[in-house]
Amino acid sequence: MFSSKAIRVAAFAAASLFSASAMAQAGKPTEIKIGITTFLSGPASVFGVPAKAAADMYIEQINAAGGIKGAKIVPVYIDEGVGGDKFLSEYRRVVQEQGVKIMLASISSGNCNIVAPVAEDLKVLNVMWDCGTEKVLEEKRYRYVVRTQANATAEMVATVMYLLRTRPNFKTIAVVNQDYAYGRDSWELFRNTLLALKPDTKIVAELFPKFGATDFSTEVSRLQALRPEVILSTSWGGDLDTFVRQAAQRGLTRNSLFVLPLAESSLERLGTIVPDGAIVGARGDHYFLHPELKDDPKLKNFAQKFKAKTGAYPIYSVHHMIQAIDAVVANYDKAIAGAKGQWPTTEQLADSMHGLKFRGLTRSVVIREDGQGLEDQLLGVAKKTAAYPFPVIDKMVIYPGGLVTAPVGKKSPDWVKTLTPAIMKDASIKAFPAVK
Repeated sequence: MFSSKAIRVAAFAAASLFSASAMAQAGKPTEIKIGITTFLSGPASVFGVPAKAAADMYIEQINAAGGIKGAKIVPVYIDEGVGGDKFLSEYRRVVQEQGVKIMLASISSGNCNIVAPVAEDLKVLNVMWDCGTEKVLEEKRYRYVVRTQANATAEMVATVMYLLRTRPNFKTIAVVNQDYAYGRDSWELFRNTLLALKPDTKIVAELFPKFGATDFSTEVSRLQALRPEVILSTSWGGDLDTFVRQAAQRGLTRNSLFVLPLAESSLERLGTIVPDGAIVGARGDHYFLHPELKDDPKLKNFAQKFKAKTGAYPIYSVHHMIQAIDAVVANYDKAIAGAKGQWPTTEQLADSMHGLKFRGLTRSVVIREDGQGLEDQLLGVAKKTAAYPFPVIDKMVIYPGGLVTAPVGKKSPDWVKTLTPAIMKDASIKAFPAVK
């Protein structure tokens, strides 16, 4: 028989365990509202709408499997296409009136620059899921703001390295970029990197048409007259599509090598308009025909489901959205473990994001102590094949995120000026055979 003392001890222990469990459950919500900003209107919607479709699919999948520790994810969407003032007003309203504690914002670099200090002031965890500007995390250190993918530095350094690998002896280059934060910043980074690695390059034109432009006849005419060997455009979405179409119609794509670091998202929409040999970037290593992971169940199954639902293959905005959601889910696991099983506060969630390692659909990402994600970069050249009605990416090379991202505490425009040709021979760079 048990002694009365033993019974009392056991009863106390059971009561304590129940109390601890009840306290944990008391802080746990039945649902987690996540605000998501994306372009649902305007030219950039060709980029933003697929991302929303991906979020809806993936969240439904997560919820069907039990959500986040039993809490259902409820997305709350904001259209980035409404413009800066209204966008910021909607952002504040969602956080302050709807009780959203986690925001995935944004696509536009301009919007990221706007919301970052606001998120810090509101003490809401803001995951920058796509924007490219390096300045937002280099000019100020945030607690509540992180980025789950690369910035423009990694994208541009990798692009320059691939260009010099593909066409080492070119002499002249021109740029046609959208006139806003990312367009200006990415060109500064590309130019400084290029001149550090190939100082004899001559820049013959720097053209910045308005964001959302529909007519590039002036730019095309100028480039036809200048005949640069290389034409760079870091434009994206509808702007890039329109520029390439109009350039092809005038024969410009036959006379110059087009370097398009964000064109993976345009290949299916543009089809055969994209010339063979054009350099194409994936803004990460995001590609449904990833040279290492195309048969990986997570990537393959999602790509098939996405194609069945939307009629198109997942583009890099889709990957970035999934990557951000996967980061949030992984971070809850990390934060709960750090809180010894208790439901984490927003502060704990924000802190645990720094140092988080997670995987989206392709290679893993690590978020540094400054909030910047280290994401590998995939580049290749467009190639028409019988397998698809649009060009695939051929002669792929993957550049490690840590190699092509400015170190913590360094400003990217200054750091890229210190690069030497030795970086192009780094053993961590991985090249893949040509597509058959």
